[in-house]
Amino acid sequence: MNSFEFSKIWHKILKDYKVHMDTKLAPTLTDAQLTVLELVQEKGAAKPSDLAPHLATSPAAVTMLLDRMERGGLIIRDRDASDRRIVWVSITDLGRKETARGLKVRSDFFAEVLDHISAHNQQLLLYLMGKLVAPGNESAPLEMTR
Repeated sequence: MNSFEFSKIWHKILKDYKVHMDTKLAPTLTDAQLTVLELVQEKGAAKPSDLAPHLATSPAAVTMLLDRMERGGLIIRDRDASDRRIVWVSITDLGRKETARGLKVRSDFFAEVLDHISAHNQQLLLYLMGKLVAPGNESAPLEMTR
């Protein structure tokens, strides 16, 4: 069993990724904010409750994150016209620009990491990593009905 070695490598990659993202995204964006921006941009709008599972955090923490993002001009929150209890999060022009910047930062990190192995081995790595995702453990798709 190679679980110990896998764990060490996995944690090293995560640590390097976090340092890279924290450094390159600062001071206007965090990795968690980038995740929110990606999800909202992909769907057009999202309810805060739809974001929590993708961030693996509590609804209260999502609210605090959205507060910071709204103050930073990355998102706007609007009440639903037909049900005032529902809040919709949408992305601003600045949020779209920061999303593009953040995705490039992320892509640059993984391009540098993967550059050390052949294209064939990159494909093999993707295939094997796909096998690690147990059926049913994928992030649930957002339900959007705005």
